[in-house]
Amino acid sequence: MVMIRSMLKVRARSMAAVVYQKDGRCFASDWSAMQEAFSGRPSSSSTGSSSAATRRDNSTSSKELASPRSGSSGTGTNGVVDEISETSNSGEGKNISDIFKTSLKDSPPSILEFGDHNQHNRAVNWSESFHGLGTVSFEPEIQKILAQPVTNDDVEITPDGLIYLPEIKYRRILNRAFGAGGWGLAPRSETLVTKNGMGGTVTREYALVCKGRLVSIARGEQDFFSEKGIPTATEGCKSNALMRCCKDLGIASELWDPKFIRIFKKTYCDDVFVEHVVNKRKKKIWKRKDGVVEYPFKAT
Repeated sequence: MVMIRSMLKVRARSMAAVVYQKDGRCFASDWSAMQEAFSGRPSSSSTGSSSAATRRDNSTSSKELASPRSGSSGTGTNGVVDEISETSNSGEGKNISDIFKTSLKDSPPSILEFGDHNQHNRAVNWSESFHGLGTVSFEPEIQKILAQPVTNDDVEITPDGLIYLPEIKYRRILNRAFGAGGWGLAPRSETLVTKNGMGGTVTREYALVCKGRLVSIARGEQDFFSEKGIPTATEGCKSNALMRCCKDLGIASELWDPKFIRIFKKTYCDDVFVEHVVNKRKKKIWKRKDGVVEYPFKAT
């Protein structure tokens, strides 16, 4: 019994001497480390090796991690995608750049980078300005072109049943209304990228400017399936923003009218059963009545 008692005392002393180390700090147990991690305050059981200087260094490092990295490139295509700072755990609202983890670092130039700053020839910074928004209506001739009904032959339908007007049609309508060079899309933010497996989503905000006036603002988005597809996705994002901006001008407004959608699909479209030529799975898709089933599907 005496031998067992002495062995237990030695075991207790050895356990009391064990400390837990984490990030250069020492704790008497895992529980002390967890308490400090969740409370954000130094644990009373941390040993003397965690001095005030060490705590200051740790806080400085955490601040550096919380700030955006300048000049350092993250993973992406050719190193052009940089990381955006992680959001804090505070109750403050999040910016959209906090939700999207990476960026192409292509913010629009500031007004100081436009060159001529003469009072009579000052350039407008469309990344921030709302110049001309809602000041006066366009000429009746322009409004007539913008409000023209879409031609049924121009409207397409996706296999999922969504009708749309091809992006080039919007550009042709704008060219007829304002003339080539009389309108343009100006970026208002940097291109943000979020990853989801091998692919992800690209998004950027654009402003539609017509005759030197801001007309509409919209955020475009486009999915991609590999990092090599990011450049193509940025162009798709721009086209998506153009389509959304044109909605404010009344271009192809029928495409958002539920009654028009029902009549168009009933009159000009069919939903048919098809088979995937690779995996042999059958499903139902939409197509125009004057169209054909395209690869990778075949009619059944």
